[in-house]
Amino acid sequence: MTVFKTYQARLSGALALSADTKHLEFEVLGVEHFGFVPGQWLSLKLAKAEGEEIVRAYSIASPPRADNHFALCANRVPGGAMSNHLYDLKPGEEICCQGPFGDFILRPPLRDTIFIATGTGIAPFRSMLNWLLAEPGRLEGRELWLVFGNRTEKDIYYHDEFSRLAREHANLHYLPTLSRPEADWTGLRGHVQEHVIEIARGRADMHAYVCGLEKMVKQNRELLKGLGWDRRAIRYENYD
Repeated sequence: MTVFKTYQARLSGALALSADTKHLEFEVLGVEHFGFVPGQWLSLKLAKAEGEEIVRAYSIASPPRADNHFALCANRVPGGAMSNHLYDLKPGEEICCQGPFGDFILRPPLRDTIFIATGTGIAPFRSMLNWLLAEPGRLEGRELWLVFGNRTEKDIYYHDEFSRLAREHANLHYLPTLSRPEADWTGLRGHVQEHVIEIARGRADMHAYVCGLEKMVKQNRELLKGLGWDRRAIRYENYD
């Protein structure tokens, strides 16, 4: 039986992304370097008073670094023991985790790529895109599209960061879209698949990565396969 190493990670900082979502920065204790591949996730553990243990998976929301830090994007779920525990953590407090795990990672060779996300499904793509754009040679001249769907403008996590990355890198096309926008919203409207089809039609030579709730993931997979895409070119991960 495989035994995975357990780490203690201390919260070093937190930033509110919305009324119920935070960006959380952690330092892994006892190691100089904490390695992972962009797109992977951690298994977080929380001991209950009854002696039981709650285990939940969270995608890493930061690119690999030379030190022992990682970040998570956590939203408060009503009745969710782990999500509320994470959201209420104070700097200096710790969590228990194992990993990294998962094969929702970039597959070589890199092609023109669509990243499709809703809500906290953006977490692995923040890791992937920051890593890809950190060194020009990693892009190999490829074009990247980030189609990020949310209900309202206040729900767009990391909006300023992705806008800046798109300004600095002509290869990145950042397309936030809202299903319930305010009247003054000047960006895209509707659900992600409505805009994915405009990019993907006639382009079965691309890759797609999809992350979010199962219904959205299924809709986009079926859309792309309906356009003639090979299923192996579509990688996905859902949160429910």
